[in-house]
This record gives sequence, structure tokens and C-alpha cells, in this order.
Amino acid sequence: MSEETGTIAVQLIYAQPDSVWQLNLCLPQGTTVASALAGSGFPALFPEYPYDALAVGIYGQVCSLDRELLQGDRLEIYRPLTFDPMESRHRRAMHREAFMTKPKNRPKRRKAKIAAGLIES
Repeated sequence: MSEETGTIAVQLIYAQPDSVWQLNLCLPQGTTVASALAGSGFPALFPEYPYDALAVGIYGQVCSLDRELLQGDRLEIYRPLTFDPMESRHRRAMHREAFMTKPKNRPKRRKAKIAAGLIES
């Protein structure tokens, strides 16, 4: 940050599935996330982005559009989820259950009981 000019350096990042768009900005102190996005040219470069579901964060922590940026912040623009994480977890569990190869009621291991001293060999 330059004390004389009152500016801050901020990095803006948008990761796509096949590439990463990155822009280094020099902004006035007190700039908000919303004004940084508007001044970056992001809306013109990515018109297909769903701005009604805009999600941003700083170093992986979700933040609001009215948050003031600080020197060295990395402003990240997040893509919307293409699937529901809970539904995906449910499908994985169902898949594991369907393809279990071990019998569910298999007897306890005898060696473990011997080692614990519960039975004699």
C-alpha cells in the first residue's frame, strides 16, 4: 500500500473448469468488493456468469459484496454448484451399499479375541 496515494493492491481470480482468469488491481482504499468487480471488467468478459447467484470470497472465506478490501486481498469469484452435495453423498452411499462384497454378519475374528485374552487358543 502506498501511504501517499492511498491505494491497495488486490488480486481478482475466477477459476473455470479449464482455465483461471486472474487480474491484479490497484484500487483506492475503502473500495468494496462490488465496486472492485464492476471496475475489473469481469461482467463484460463473462456475460454468461449467473450474476443473480454471485458468490465471492477472500482467501476461501465467503464474504458480502459490501465488504471493504484490504491490501493484498485475493478476491475469488466462485462458480455455482452444478450438483447438490447432499444428493451426491447419498448416491455414493447407495453405490457402496449396492456393491458390498463382504457378508454383513461375518463372525468376529478369533485372533483378536485370543490377543485380548477373552478366549484360550
